Amino acid sequence: MATSKKTLRTCDKGHQYYKSSDCPSCPTCEQEQKPNMGFLSLLPNPARRALEHEGITTLQKLSSFTEREILQLHGIGPRSMPILKKEMDSQGLVFKPGNKTKRKKVDAKVSPK
Repeated sequence: MATSKKTLRTCDKGHQYYKSSDCPSCPTCEQEQKPNMGFLSLLPNPARRALEHEGITTLQKLSSFTEREILQLHGIGPRSMPILKKEMDSQGLVFKPGNKTKRKKVDAKVSPK
């Protein structure tokens, strides 16, 4: 079994760290950027970054999206959804109702030529 080789990297702030993936995020910078309180502090870093990237920094803003829209963000996974739902519920908020895609009915009648 081949293992990925970790390489020593240095971020823009001068922190040194080892990574085996192509992900450029510095663990020290990530920890410094993570909020100490609020719903974003409860999420894994990829999920937090995904929401912040979209400007979703409050539960009120989060409630203006459907669950499907949030799940489509890169970094949001099934592990994050229960956390988000619990935090929204504690504030009396829910996700925006989703528009279920309706299938178009195909007219089975053939028009006369």
